Amino acid sequence: MLLLLAIVMIGRGVYAFHQTSYPWWIGALLIAGTLLVSIVIGGVNGVKNTRQRVLPLQEENTRLRQSEQSLQYSLQELRAARTETESWMDSMQEAVVAVDASGRIQWANERMRRIAGGQVRLGDALVQTLRDPEVLECVRSALEQRSVCEGKTQLIAPGRSFDITAAPTPAGGAVLVLHDITQIEQVERTQRDFVANVSHELRTPLTSISGYVETLLDHEPGLSPQAQEFLGIILKNGTRMNRLIEDLLALAHVESEESKLNPAPVAAAQLLGDAADAMSALLQDFGVILSFGPMSERLVFADRDAVHQVLTNLIENAVKYGNPQSRYSPSLFLGGDGPPPVTERPRVELSAVESGEMVQFSVRDFGAGIPSEHLDRIFERFYRVDKARSRESGGTGLGLAIAKYIVTVHGGSIHAESELGHGSTFVFTLPLAL
Repeated sequence: MLLLLAIVMIGRGVYAFHQTSYPWWIGALLIAGTLLVSIVIGGVNGVKNTRQRVLPLQEENTRLRQSEQSLQYSLQELRAARTETESWMDSMQEAVVAVDASGRIQWANERMRRIAGGQVRLGDALVQTLRDPEVLECVRSALEQRSVCEGKTQLIAPGRSFDITAAPTPAGGAVLVLHDITQIEQVERTQRDFVANVSHELRTPLTSISGYVETLLDHEPGLSPQAQEFLGIILKNGTRMNRLIEDLLALAHVESEESKLNPAPVAAAQLLGDAADAMSALLQDFGVILSFGPMSERLVFADRDAVHQVLTNLIENAVKYGNPQSRYSPSLFLGGDGPPPVTERPRVELSAVESGEMVQFSVRDFGAGIPSEHLDRIFERFYRVDKARSRESGGTGLGLAIAKYIVTVHGGSIHAESELGHGSTFVFTLPLAL
């Protein structure tokens, strides 16, 4: 374009000077100036066009370099975070292994590698590393049912016990955690043996004390009223100590490794009937009316003697703590004066109803009830809602702990429901004999 324009301008300059009387060199200067101006204008426009094309490319290259640096920084952060997480997992006392949806190992910490003898290899099936059936069943349950599975095993390492927890992961796999409880079990075993031995040694002297006191009260008519009162206090506390020892021995027995349950199919109604017959004397002494609610005829899979212990314990508590003569309105529990005590005759109601694959047993009283803040703790050992009243009635604080242990070993659960002024209901479940 510039070349064409220069040719036109030169032609016009030659023609103009040919038609005029100006010297030829003036025309040459005009032509040269025109050419120079045209070249300069063309160069400037070219530079502008080039800059317009080059600048976007430079900006794009700058953005790409910034993106690349940001990506490299993010990758470095991820690698550092992964290394730190692996260090944390390796320092754990629990053994941890992660598997994908097909059960192949994706990752394992140092504790798991030591337990498996260094045979953990990424990509291998878990069954090739751990051949414990309890562990594999928990992992299978977490993968297929997508729920947390818990268990216990003693087969992974000789002489050691582990709690098993397998939980599903969002990606479709699962995480297995093995917690070594060997030392905990040893401590608990030592405590049980100590309690059992001490309780056994205390039984003989306490029996002697109670026997001598009873002899004095029955065969020494010349005792002063004050001496009789003191001896009565000794006898009462000796009897309470004997009950505490019996409960400690019972708890040590049911928790011992030597204690084995012998579950068999038995009618739920028969269990309630046997317990009611065994407690008939206590019911009569306290003037308690015993009634039966809904009664299932289904068979449950249970150890008859162990469940009998649970039911008699709950019935005894209902008799002693469910007396309506001590029942006041809720305002009394909140510090108000409240109306006079209710004087109706005490009642206890037993029932057994089918609930899914379980039978639900209930022992209900109509006494003062239990404040809600105590309901989650009454199954703890030695826990009492009212310590003074418990001592007065001869309670030891171990009966509900024994009942909970027995029910749990059967595969059931136990809990309490209560409302102040309307009594309490203790509910436990046992599996059906399918």
